[in-house]
Amino acid sequence: MVSLTEKSAGFEHVDCTLDAHVATITLNRPERRNALNYRAYDELEAAFRVSASDPDVRCVIVTGADPAFCSGDDVGEIMAGPKPVSRAPTPVTYQATPAAIAALECDKPVIAAVNGAAVGWGMELALFADIRIASEKAKFGELFVKRGLVCDVGGFYRLPAIVGPEKAAELLFTGDILDAAEALRIGLVSQVSPHAELMMRARDLAGRIAANPPLAVRHLKAGLSRFAYGDPREIGAWAIEKIRLLMQTEDHKEGVASFLEKRAPVFQGR
Repeated sequence: MVSLTEKSAGFEHVDCTLDAHVATITLNRPERRNALNYRAYDELEAAFRVSASDPDVRCVIVTGADPAFCSGDDVGEIMAGPKPVSRAPTPVTYQATPAAIAALECDKPVIAAVNGAAVGWGMELALFADIRIASEKAKFGELFVKRGLVCDVGGFYRLPAIVGPEKAAELLFTGDILDAAEALRIGLVSQVSPHAELMMRARDLAGRIAANPPLAVRHLKAGLSRFAYGDPREIGAWAIEKIRLLMQTEDHKEGVASFLEKRAPVFQGR
C-alpha cells in the first residue's frame, strides 16, 4: 500500500505531510493564490484518496500556502482555455468533479484551516471539510455566478445544510464575499483564530480527534454524512452538466473576459 508521503513525493502543486496520525494537505501555488489548474486538481484528488487509504492517517487538515486558502479555478488555464466539446450523437455521461468526490468520500475527519481567500472552488473545498476554522484574514465567496456558472457539489450539497437554504441562496445568487467574522456569525466556520495561531489550533483540534478510537470516529463521520446531507455523486453530476452547458454561453465568456481585463461585466442573458 502506498503511503501519503510516498504518493505525494512527485506532486508539484500540493504538499503533504503526516505527523502523529494527522495528514496536512497544503495547496502550494502561492504566486497564483493557490488557484487550481488541471494538475493541482489531480494532485488534490490523489492526496485525499491516499489519505483515506493510509492506515496511519486518522485526521486530515487541508489548507493553503499563504496568502490564500484557494482562489478557485485558474481562470487563465481552465475557464479561458479550450471548452469541452460534445461528440454527439454519442451520449455524454456527466460525473461529479473527481477531487470533490475524493474529499467527500475520505472517511477520516477533514478540517479546513482557512488562512485567506476561499472563493469559487476554494469555498467548495472548504465546504467539503467536516470542520472549518478560519484565520481572521479569511474570506469566503461562491463566485460562480460572477462567471456565468453554477457552483459545484459543495454549494448545493453542503452549504444549505450548514447555513440554511435562505442564506445559501443569498450567497449563491449574489456571489457576495464574507469576512471571517460574518462566516462565524452564520455558522459557516466553527471558530476564528489570529492568523499566526491558525495552524497551531488546527493541529491541536486534529490531534484531539486523532487520539480517539479511529474506527468509532470513522463511523461517526459516516453517520453525519448519511443523515445530514444527500447523495454527492448525483448532485455533483447534475452540477457538472449545468457547468458544461453554461461554459458555452456568451455570459460565461463575458464573465471570464471582464475578470481578466479587470472591468465590470455586462451580461446579456445568452
